[in-house]
Amino acid sequence: MIKMIGFIILSLLASSIPSQAQLQLGFYYKSCPKAEKIVQDFVNKHIHNAPSLAATLIRMHFHDCFVRGCDASILLNSTSGGQAVERETAPNLSVRGYDFIDRVKSLLEAECPGIVSCADTIALVARDAIVATGGPFWRVPTGRRDGLISLQSEANAKIPAPFDNFTTLETRFASKGLDIKDLVLLSGAHTIGIAHCSTFADRRLLSFSGVLGVVDPSMDGEYAANLKANKCKTFNDTRTIVEMDPGSRKTFDLSYYSLLLKRRGLFESDQALTTNATSLAIINQLLQGSLENFFKEFGLSMEKMGQIEVKTGTQGEIRKHCARANS
Repeated sequence: MIKMIGFIILSLLASSIPSQAQLQLGFYYKSCPKAEKIVQDFVNKHIHNAPSLAATLIRMHFHDCFVRGCDASILLNSTSGGQAVERETAPNLSVRGYDFIDRVKSLLEAECPGIVSCADTIALVARDAIVATGGPFWRVPTGRRDGLISLQSEANAKIPAPFDNFTTLETRFASKGLDIKDLVLLSGAHTIGIAHCSTFADRRLLSFSGVLGVVDPSMDGEYAANLKANKCKTFNDTRTIVEMDPGSRKTFDLSYYSLLLKRRGLFESDQALTTNATSLAIINQLLQGSLENFFKEFGLSMEKMGQIEVKTGTQGEIRKHCARANS
């Protein structure tokens, strides 16, 4: 009887473990042993032809995980007569790298048809692209399966926005099981990459709080004046690009956090990290520590993020083509 009770308790505990616990390092060791090497080799061979892709690939991974979990729903195209999908929403219009993912997936399909998911492909490519361009390494447990649903409305509602204040950011991250430390660390990915004027200029440089000509007072005046004079001059400028970490956008380092303390965060969501005592303390701790420590801590948060609401077992499917469901 005691053994039976113990078995029942263990069964209940097992059923309460979140699905991410089913991910494992080397998931494809038997079913497709060359899978991770195929991904890594392709990234190492091609990312240096367009190193800026590293930033957008990690952004793709991030945006994917915040909507229905890390299930590659961001890759789905809309079907004829169907609802708009995630990749058609405003936060994702500037995401690039879909073709890069498709090319990796085609190699995986040639090696092991129907085995490696698009969700795992995104997760592995994002990590390998960052490493190949000088950024941190993190573990990527695999075993994700691909989702069947992609909705523009959900992407609009769930992806953290560049104009979010701290309270909104904290709420969005907490809803995905991520804490303030994760928020600060994952925001550190803004140390590489670029942004378009349209994502921040209207709210920070040209019409703060809806008042024309007013600049966001949380932004350093000299930085704002330079952006306004040399970069972003109109509300509808969707072409001009700005470095998120000026002078260091190609290097994965701590410069992003240093700029925040100088009130030179490009997005409202960036500068918002300095408005909370806990997040500000984390920023200062990172700056007082080593780059090696930042890499380690960033990697832990990335591993945690990559396991948000994953589909495993019999959930979802393994797509043959990442842009469309199998049936």
